Amino acid sequence: MSEALSQTMAAPGLLDRARIVAGPRFNRWLVPPAALAIHLCIGMAYGFSVFWLPMSKLLSGGDATCQAAGLGTLMFSTTCNWSVPLVTSTFEMFIAVLGVSAALWGGWLEHAGPRKAGFIAALCWGGGMVLGGIGVSMHQLWLLWLGCGIIGGVGQGLGYITPVSTLIKWFPDRRGMATGMAIMGYGGGAMIGAPIAVALMKHYGGGDAAAGVSATLITMGILYVIVMSLGAFGMRVPPSGWKPEGWTEPAKSKAMVTDKHVHLDAAWKTPQFWLIWGVLFLNVTAGIGVISMASPMLQDVFGGHLIGLDTVTTLTTAQKAAIAASAAGLVGLISLFNSLGRFFWASISDHIGRKSTYFLFFIIGILMYLSLPVLGHHAMAGAFVVAVCIILSMYGGGFSTVPAYLADIFGTQMVGAIHGRLLTAWSAAGIVGPFLIAHIRQAQINAGVAHNLVYDGTLHILAGLLLVGLILNALIRPVHEKHHMDEERLARERSLQHEQQGADSAHSAARGSFGTLGLVSWLAIGIPFLIGVYIALTKAAALF
Repeated sequence: MSEALSQTMAAPGLLDRARIVAGPRFNRWLVPPAALAIHLCIGMAYGFSVFWLPMSKLLSGGDATCQAAGLGTLMFSTTCNWSVPLVTSTFEMFIAVLGVSAALWGGWLEHAGPRKAGFIAALCWGGGMVLGGIGVSMHQLWLLWLGCGIIGGVGQGLGYITPVSTLIKWFPDRRGMATGMAIMGYGGGAMIGAPIAVALMKHYGGGDAAAGVSATLITMGILYVIVMSLGAFGMRVPPSGWKPEGWTEPAKSKAMVTDKHVHLDAAWKTPQFWLIWGVLFLNVTAGIGVISMASPMLQDVFGGHLIGLDTVTTLTTAQKAAIAASAAGLVGLISLFNSLGRFFWASISDHIGRKSTYFLFFIIGILMYLSLPVLGHHAMAGAFVVAVCIILSMYGGGFSTVPAYLADIFGTQMVGAIHGRLLTAWSAAGIVGPFLIAHIRQAQINAGVAHNLVYDGTLHILAGLLLVGLILNALIRPVHEKHHMDEERLARERSLQHEQQGADSAHSAARGSFGTLGLVSWLAIGIPFLIGVYIALTKAAALF
């Protein structure tokens, strides 16, 4: 009896990694929709801007003296309306916490497995939104920051890196495409989530968006917990030695792709890690610069030209509204190209290599950034929009290509944890980028530069950042063999990840058919995504 009890106690729990090693009936094409279910939910981070203005109008009779109140007062006051910059800080918080949490718990995630990490991410992101909604209903700014900003940021970090190493191990033949599919969801999450949020605010508020913010956050939080949990429980990991049917690992022919593995503890101390960190940081900083100023830049540079006016005149209220609507169409296109670029460029990298792909990002990016002022001066709005869309596709492509880049350089064993450490570059860029761009723009306005010319210097600076990134990418070389794990340490790491379970029958694992489950899984993800694409294209139609 004691033996039976000890066996029961030793049995893996529902969330344990040992419980999710794939059996023979599993099909690897069930993993991408599970990953997308997680990323499409946390991708709502890009759509949070729909909440900022309504959040600044929660109180109809806010005390005017609150404008001079300090932060300590505003965090706990129930009588002061919040300013847009105050609530926008929520976004900066969860992007900063995203990188920090991914760095702190990336190593734990490798051992815990994608199911446990994904489920905790669901509780944090969805639960954080629920807590943030309660904070809005109580008009407590600190509770909004704690829920959406801090706890939600942890959910962002864990949810973002959860599928990475799993997908790379399931698709050794197409690393870039696999991670591109999942991370495409993060770029597309706002295309689905933002329209839902707007509709819910209107529904709950009876036409007054501010009155519906709290209930919308709570409803979407609960929805995200459910969807992300389904994704987490759909995740499986392959046993050690598993390979796709009919695929044989090619002979070592690419110097930039290793068949060895580097431990997390060693990887982040190598120059290669910090060079790739710099490459991602500079690519993201430049891209965020365009995202943060795309709509106002289009309005400032082209003005009446967007609605067919040939000369600069004093605009009527209706004309200003038409120009703003046209510029809003660019935001829809940005979301679309940010999302689709993640899949496109990551898939391209499977054929031309990650280093070459980043070379394209920087070379084409420099040309695009330098062309924007010229296109603006010549009132070529159409070409200007095309250039911005190309830039944003490469911004998204940088995110989706970097996990495969890390796998090529450091091996696949701990790539999720290494990716988690690297995401601190995103957190840094999310803070530095908007700050840098806003201050450069304001300095030029203060110097008397015309609004339609104020972006020229900024865009030239962003092109300079990409030039530095180009140099850093050129310096990346294979990791020295002294950093590779020896067989003993590799075996220990695999045992901690329970990859040896089922290794004896790895040749027959995951040979199941796609079947009805596969069809339903992909439709459940694909239909909402395509609806989001349709909405983005509908908004973009205002540009034309």
